Amino acid sequence: QVHVEESGGGDVQAGESLTLSCRVDGLRNTYYNMAWFRQAPGKEREWVGCIGWSGNNPSYAAPVKGRFTISIDVAEFVADMRLNSLKPADTDMYYCAVKPSSYDWCPSDEYEYNYWGRGTQVPVSS
Repeated sequence: QVHVEESGGGDVQAGESLTLSCRVDGLRNTYYNMAWFRQAPGKEREWVGCIGWSGNNPSYAAPVKGRFTISIDVAEFVADMRLNSLKPADTDMYYCAVKPSSYDWCPSDEYEYNYWGRGTQVPVSS
């Protein structure tokens, strides 16, 4: 059984930084891609960014591009996302998603991902 777990969330102030981690257990696939999504209460889930198993060419949504950085350690089944220059608008529940695939490409469509974590909260105060 595959288990995905996010960690690293917590209260921060605007302008500060935070690193979220995503760990995957029980995945038998050697190759997989990972993505981060976020969702605020009453709003639709939003794609934040993603990375392929090689770690090359991560993709980011426009609101976070240049501020967030995703990295992956495929052998360790861990992906991190560094959140810099946080804004109150970044306040959300952040979710990690995993897509087993031999293709080194990560989609932005949430329905492409097979496994999800329960999320970690990032409240950003002004």
